[in-house]
Amino acid sequence: MQTDPASLDPEERLNKFYALLSAGFGVLSLCAGLIPLAGTVLGIAGIIFGLLGRRSESKRMAIAGIVLSIIGVLTAIIYSILLYRAKYS
Repeated sequence: MQTDPASLDPEERLNKFYALLSAGFGVLSLCAGLIPLAGTVLGIAGIIFGLLGRRSESKRMAIAGIVLSIIGVLTAIIYSILLYRAKYS
């Protein structure tokens, strides 16, 4: 069911935006996972916005953003561990 964004109440519109932002940050955190600090920061932001976006009608998008963000954070952490081990072994 498509609704006009202008017809939504401001809180629902903001929650939908948070869900979309979470998905975007999730994808970016996956891409930036090879730069550990950037992947971690983007992933944490995606998780936060996903939790805020779960209150909207776009729950699936928010949950997808949370999952992608968690995978991005894990990628960044694993890659930073591998870099540390390669440097000091």
